[in-house]
Order: sequence, then structure tokens, then C-alpha cells
Amino acid sequence: MTKLLRSKYLRVLTLLLLAQAVLFYSASHGDATPLASPLSAFPSMLGAFHLAQIGVEDPETLAVLKADDTLTRWYTGPGGGANLFIAYFQTQRTGQSPHSPKNCLPGSGWQTTDGGSGTVNVQVPGETIHINHYLVSKGENESLVLYWYQSHGRVIADEFAAKFYLIADSIRRHRSDTALVRVVVPVVQGKENQAETLAADFVKAAYPTVKAYLPK
Repeated sequence: MTKLLRSKYLRVLTLLLLAQAVLFYSASHGDATPLASPLSAFPSMLGAFHLAQIGVEDPETLAVLKADDTLTRWYTGPGGGANLFIAYFQTQRTGQSPHSPKNCLPGSGWQTTDGGSGTVNVQVPGETIHINHYLVSKGENESLVLYWYQSHGRVIADEFAAKFYLIADSIRRHRSDTALVRVVVPVVQGKENQAETLAADFVKAAYPTVKAYLPK
């Protein structure tokens, strides 16, 4: 009986995935949505945080990522520094899509020691965003990772919800553009609370600009 139910479940899941693919590719035509300005023009000041260093992704990483535009920067401010990474995809119809940090970080040798999601009250009137929150370690190094997906003014933490909105927006708006936004703050001397405060402050400072740069 268990095998029968499992077989039925797999068949239903397969049919749903096929239906999703058909809906997506039939609804998404000519849906590439470019940025109004390249991410290289991103401001050097984000609230009390200022640009400290511009990073460069290696060709191998870019080839795997397949993003249309990326940004990697270190900003410093009161209490320390934070790394901001943005990967923007004009369309997901041609196989381009964000890679979840939950999958990428272990591949780079980082191990998740604690994780979940939570809300941040950002500096946009009446807006609170729900984002992912992970503590990762690699040897003696420890970092706090915050990330989310952003599409059409919508902030999404859950990967499954992102897929749902991808199909819905492809059908309703003929658009499948999206961005992955990630913030990394090192944990210094095991002081996780300080890292969490710094990360939240940086997200509050950066979010209004991130929102303004990405297509509505």
C-alpha cells in the first residue's frame, strides 16, 4: 500500500512539474527585463555605510551563475563591515535562475550551524521584509548570511514561494526577471549578537536603494 501511494505521489508530482514547465515556457515570451542602470552604478554610500572595496567574481563562478548583472562589494560603517552581493536575471526562461546560498555555501566549504528566517523593519514607510538568516562556519571562521529573492517589488524568502510567483508572473505579466540579494557579516570573536545587529542595520540601509534599482 505504501509503495502504491508513493508511486501515485511521484506520478502526480511529475505531472505538476511538467505542467509548470509548459505554463512557464508558453507564458514567458519576449520577457527579458533589463535594469534601468547597471549594478556598477550602485551608490558608494548606503546610509551610514560607505564603500570599502569592489569585488570581482571569477570567470568560473560567473559561468555557473549565468546572471545578467552582478555586484560584489564590501561596505563599512558603525560597528564593522558587510559584504553585499546581488545577482540579477533579466529572464529565467532560458535556464538562468538564482542559485540558493543554502546549496552554494556548502559547496564552498561553509557549513550551516543554525538557520531560519525572520523579519527586518526596513527604511521604507510601512514595509517590513521577511528574509533568510543563516549562521555558517568554515574552520575557525564564522559568518552570518542574510538573503532573499526580489522580483517586481516583492521580497521572497522561501524558494518554493519564489517558484510559485515565477509561474504566476510569467502568466499575468509575461515577466520572469528576479534578483538574489545576499548580505554576509563576519562573526568576530564569537559575538553573534553584534553580527546580527550589524547585519540588520546594513539591510535597513541598503534595502531602499536595492528596491529602487530593481525593476518594479
